[in-house]
Parts: sequence; structure tokens; C-alpha cells
Amino acid sequence: MIHTQAEAMPVLDETSGTDRPTIEGGAPLGDAALLDAYSRTVSDVARLARSSVAHVTVARSGSRRAGGSGFAFTADGFVLTNSHVVHESKDITAAFADGTEYGARLVGEDPDTDVAVLRLEGGSTNAVTLGDSRALQQGQIAIAVGSPLGYELTVTAGIVSALGRTLKGFAGKMIDDVIQTDAALNPGNSGGPLIDSAGRVIGVNTAAIPSAQGLAFAVAINTVKWTTMELMRHGRVRRGRLGIAAQTTALPRRFIRENDWPAATGVRIKDVASGSAAAAAGLRDGDWIVGAQGEPVAEQADLLKLLIGDGAGRTLALKVLRPTAGVVAVVHVIVTPSPS
Repeated sequence: MIHTQAEAMPVLDETSGTDRPTIEGGAPLGDAALLDAYSRTVSDVARLARSSVAHVTVARSGSRRAGGSGFAFTADGFVLTNSHVVHESKDITAAFADGTEYGARLVGEDPDTDVAVLRLEGGSTNAVTLGDSRALQQGQIAIAVGSPLGYELTVTAGIVSALGRTLKGFAGKMIDDVIQTDAALNPGNSGGPLIDSAGRVIGVNTAAIPSAQGLAFAVAINTVKWTTMELMRHGRVRRGRLGIAAQTTALPRRFIRENDWPAATGVRIKDVASGSAAAAAGLRDGDWIVGAQGEPVAEQADLLKLLIGDGAGRTLALKVLRPTAGVVAVVHVIVTPSPS
């Protein structure tokens, strides 16, 4: 006996003039059956995030109201957004998808990472889950939720294009540990969450390059976590500064193999500011920072957490790889960050 399996066969839909897949017998497949795994993932994440994402509007002296996005990260009304969304604002409101609208006060902001924390005035919120940006890989799904140009709760999807970027922020200083994505961002997306396929926030959307397509950026959530703790405890971020622009990059394979090194990446210096603590310590363009205080440094967040809070101004012992005459030498550098 030959067994046959029902297959989807295209038939003409007379009402629309289009081919719609059917199962044996002519019954059309429903939309649910046509959704692929990617579509289901984006749809599920959007549904989960919907109740936690807010349209943030602010009023400033001498200007009309402006807007951005934000999202609740605790159940008792704490909201994350961008510093540039709420900077110098006199009045802040946050509106959620269920129609509720709250006044909000600024707990603290950090222009250096473009992160701000708000506290809603009354009411509970559905909190999103914060993820781990250390676990990110190039090419994985990235989903942005926000209110671009005032269109509330807009969802766009793309991939993680690159990790460990450095971006010049609105305050004119370099923001370290930035995620590059091709998920479409527009004015108003700022402060909204960048989310992975499991519904965890992996970054806070901060900027897009207007003259380019598919070039958008989010502050990595691990950096946001350290900044948020400082803002909630002190209202500002205590930090030390090395005076470098850097990027997370792959380490030379030979070094990893010969030293049985536990990390495949390090922080490579792209520029050392003149007169900075890094310059005084002898750090150079092209150096890789691979260790600090005896622990591996695999990404910018590892280094940043040593410079924030109680570590501000503390002398650091760095392990550095320095390309010299075609070989990579290990150099130990002592540097005292400039307090900020």
C-alpha cells in the first residue's frame, strides 16, 4: 500500500486574484500555519514587550513638547530611557499601551552613556527582563520597540551587526560598548529596548545615522546595568577616565593558544587622548587591553565596570598586548584614571 501525505497546493483565490496555499481538499491554510519561525519569534517578542514599553514625552523651557521611548525594568515603576530624551526637561510623562499615563520624575541621568532612569508617579508596571550583552553574537536577531516619529509601539527587526563599538554621544563624549544593529531606528525610538529572540533586553536604542541605511546603535545592557545602579544609588555616575577610544576585537590566535588564554577577545585601543591618564601611563594606539587587576578583560564592559562607582580613580594594573616589529609583546601597565 502506498501512503501519501497531504501537501499544500496553490489555488487561485477568486476574491483576491492571488494564489493561496491549500491543504488536500481545497481548504485554505490559515495565517497561523503560514507564519515562519522568524515571524513567530518577532511577533511573540513584540507581544511580550508591548505592556512594558512607554511613549515618553517631555516639555522644555521655550520649546514644544518632544518625545522618545522608554521601558519599565522593575515592577514598581522604574523606567529606563536615554539621557538625551529627558535632558533639561521640566515635565515628563510616560504613556503605555493599555492607555495608562503617568507623570515621571528624573532619578538620574548619565550623558556619557546616554542612559537615564525615571520613576513613575504611582502605579505598578510590567517589567521586561534584562539580558546579558556578553552572550551576544553577530548575526543574531535584534528587535527594536519604540515610538518613532510619534507612532507608538512600532516594532522593527534585524540582526546584531557588530559588538563593542564606540559612538560619539549627544554630550560630545564617546560612548563605549555599543551594539550596532540594522533594525530600523528613527527619531522617537531613542530610549526604547533592543530585544533578543527570547524577549530579553540586550540594549537601549540610542542613535541612527541619518545618511546611512541599516546603521543604528544601542548601548549594551551590561553597561546600562552598571550605570543604572549608580544612578539609583547616587543620582549620578562616579567614574574614572582613561582617555581612550576603544573597541572589542578578536585577539591574535597565537597568543590565545600559547598562553591558554580564557578569552577570545580584548579591548583594542583606537585612539589615546593627549594629556590623558592613558597617555601618561604609556598606552598606545593599537594596544589590546586583555587583563586588569589580574582578571581577563574580554569586552569593554569588563573595563568600564572597574572605572565606575567605588573604582573611580583607583589605580589599575593592566595586562596589554602590543604589536611590535611583527610580533605581539605582553606589557604590564599601571594607570591611575582621572576622576570625573
